[in-house]
Amino acid sequence: MFTGQEAKRRPMTAEMLRRSQCETRTMTQPETTAPRQLDAIIIGAGVGGLYALHHLRDKMGLNVQAFDGAGGVGGTWWYNRYPGARVDAPSSPFYAYTFSKELVDDWEWSESQSTSSQVRAYLEFVADRLDLRRDIQFNTWVEDARYDDAAQRWTITTHTGERITARFMICAVGALFVAHKPDYPGIDDFAGECYHTGRWPHEPVSYEGKRVGVIGTGSSGIQAIPEIAKQAAHVTVFQRTPQYALPARNRAMSAEETAGYRDEWETHRQSMRRRGGWPFATTKLRAWDATPAERRQRFEEKWALGGINLLIDSYVGAVVDPELNAEISAFVREKIRDTVSDAATAAKLMPDYHIGTKRLILDNGYFETYNRDNVSLVDLRDDPIESFNSSGAVTASSEHDLDMLVLATGYDAVSGSMLNLNPQGRNGIRLQEKWSERFDTNFGISVAGFPNLFMIHGPGSPGVFFSMPLGAELQVQWIGDCIAHLQKNGLGAIETTVDAEAAWDEQIQHIANRTLYPETNSWYLGANIPGKPRQFLGHLKGSQYFDQLTTVAEEGYEGFVFEKVS
Repeated sequence: MFTGQEAKRRPMTAEMLRRSQCETRTMTQPETTAPRQLDAIIIGAGVGGLYALHHLRDKMGLNVQAFDGAGGVGGTWWYNRYPGARVDAPSSPFYAYTFSKELVDDWEWSESQSTSSQVRAYLEFVADRLDLRRDIQFNTWVEDARYDDAAQRWTITTHTGERITARFMICAVGALFVAHKPDYPGIDDFAGECYHTGRWPHEPVSYEGKRVGVIGTGSSGIQAIPEIAKQAAHVTVFQRTPQYALPARNRAMSAEETAGYRDEWETHRQSMRRRGGWPFATTKLRAWDATPAERRQRFEEKWALGGINLLIDSYVGAVVDPELNAEISAFVREKIRDTVSDAATAAKLMPDYHIGTKRLILDNGYFETYNRDNVSLVDLRDDPIESFNSSGAVTASSEHDLDMLVLATGYDAVSGSMLNLNPQGRNGIRLQEKWSERFDTNFGISVAGFPNLFMIHGPGSPGVFFSMPLGAELQVQWIGDCIAHLQKNGLGAIETTVDAEAAWDEQIQHIANRTLYPETNSWYLGANIPGKPRQFLGHLKGSQYFDQLTTVAEEGYEGFVFEKVS
């Protein structure tokens, strides 16, 4: 990863953005060196990788090593250091591991919507408490991963040329990790500072007195823009898609509130498991049993509470019922119109898709920022960027001179990290070939043709639609039980089948098609990446998913095939 000082000397290039834990590096060690032997390889040291290391090493006694290209723990959170970066959900104390009451009791969350620095500090605390660092190899990029049919083992090669072999490979490479850089003509010619929110430098970045352009108004853009505007001479927001954003109502966590959560932790944990990863209340009220005035009053109440309450706790079916969704969408657009002083700017900020069908964003003063004199909005739907030059951006109507460019342009989500790793499975097939037209998996954990490879938060899992820490715990526990099953029964390999993949995808798409999600172009469907196959990438019923996962194991792993130890 390039340093912040390097970023200040030259613009970010496409090559820089490709650098990750899987990036290409020059081999310095001969490939003939005998590989180091392990039971399991873990790729990634974020939320999923840390728990996988703990569970497989400390609970199962396996010889395990984790590898990560970053300089410390955190995964995506190691890089998410842009101004205003926070968990994009009401997080505290639930964006955390649930498996250890001791960890719950010994960590203090200061705010209801945790900052990236606090999440990172928490993961460092976990790594230290569980003594995980001794088995994590940082600053190490995995260049290649190959399965040996005869040996029933995976071999990875790092950027130093080191080879490591293991029977099992667990890929905790992140659902939101591979930063996407838009392919605007001349963007690499821009002479000013250039940063991607997903690859922010560790050194402080100054906006004082600078003309800053921000491309993108998704979660990272909406979080960063208000903070940058407080210092910059001028901020030009290049909006690709207007967004719904709900007020976070971020607040300090009181000692009494924290103590209450701790006292009832097991209850909360079970509630999270049943309620899609979060213990928040969801209503059973039906919109059409209420009058328009009653619905309006309830919308106002949930708006005042902040967070995701408006969508999940006003009335049943907000992302299923198009009429209810339209009413909630109109309500939020009205709030935007009331907040933004300039009518023309407010009009540009009006989203026209179904609320909740893109990543729902919680903001801390985003719309108010457009009332500042030093902030202007360019709607790229009406005035698209045609090119860049050394001075800035050229749109259809004008030129915008900039000192700094911030790319809040998101990620190749869910599938991108695995494709970046591009492991080679049975009979030499590469994952990029396997997934060239569809992201076929079974449970988002296993891929046909890739024995003994397990994914955490892969395509077809609840992933981003569920609490990421809890989801990782439950998936890793299943993976651990599966490995134990193989060991107990003298089995060398497990692999899902093509038929099971087809059946699983049919279930995912069936669930999604009963909602409004497929009607909106979003990264949930891969629509943000040119040429990416259009496919809904997540399982929307997390509790049902984990029930099915448990049942499959209990009933003998239907949809999977086993091989005896070779």
